[in-house]
Amino acid sequence: MGHQKSNSSTELAQLRTFLAVYRAGSLTAGAGQVGLSQPTVTTQLQALERHVGRPLFERLPRGVAPTAAAHDLAARVADALDTLETVISGSSSPNAFLPEPPVLLGGPAEFLATLALPALAPSVAEGVRLTVVTGLTDDLLADLRAGKLDLVIATTRPRGRSVLAEPLVDEEFVLVAAPTVADGIDLARLAANDLTALADTPLISYAPDLPILRRYWRHVFGTRLEAEPALTVADLRAVLAAVAAGAGISVLPRYLCARDLAAGTIVALLDPADAPINTGFLARRVGGPIRPHVDRVRAELLNAAVNW
Repeated sequence: MGHQKSNSSTELAQLRTFLAVYRAGSLTAGAGQVGLSQPTVTTQLQALERHVGRPLFERLPRGVAPTAAAHDLAARVADALDTLETVISGSSSPNAFLPEPPVLLGGPAEFLATLALPALAPSVAEGVRLTVVTGLTDDLLADLRAGKLDLVIATTRPRGRSVLAEPLVDEEFVLVAAPTVADGIDLARLAANDLTALADTPLISYAPDLPILRRYWRHVFGTRLEAEPALTVADLRAVLAAVAAGAGISVLPRYLCARDLAAGTIVALLDPADAPINTGFLARRVGGPIRPHVDRVRAELLNAAVNW
């Protein structure tokens, strides 16, 4: 930051507003967190950008995107501001009555919708505010490290010293089909690893390179899957719906399709002794101030995961 003379309390307010917008991803949400109007937030950010000498946000049709300068500034001031907020909230200052900011949680959309959010519903009903972001693990972990998320449910173990990860849940993968599709497959041949039993059976995949299917083929059949999906859709809930409707076969995590398996709308084509497992992790940043609501969400996810 520059060396011009300035009012330190004004700069502190600008930095607090900046960090709220940075973490929330929008001017409106950031304004709500700091209790200011959106025009006031815009004015503070413009003043801070003049002081820094570089733009901090790119205005998008919906929300804002932080620039490299914003990432750098957030990394420099976030811990100090969070610590200051903690000290203030523990004092007799009027700021002590400000609500705790929302817990910013990221993870796979299907896992959040099926398991995590139902488990957190009581906390939300009791006053915990929660803002949820869905996406791929690498992108979410980058946002966690940058201070834009508080917790991330990750499908791979995070690396690096800035993030602490705890095992959350083991996902078992199941090869599934609708009963009418399963009736046309010789399951005895399939159980004997005769993959000709699946010849001409359409494959439904989460991604074009069939990542979950390929992993299942390698783990269970000991071979590389060479095929093209008949249907690709980047939402495992949509994959499940297509399988149940008879479009083809797929591999899904058991948590997602357990109800359909129990109801008989889909069936498992195999019951291998050693089914493929993927461990999900709950990740958070190392250090930083005490955030009671973040700690509560973390604890409730870990407690609920015992029964997942």
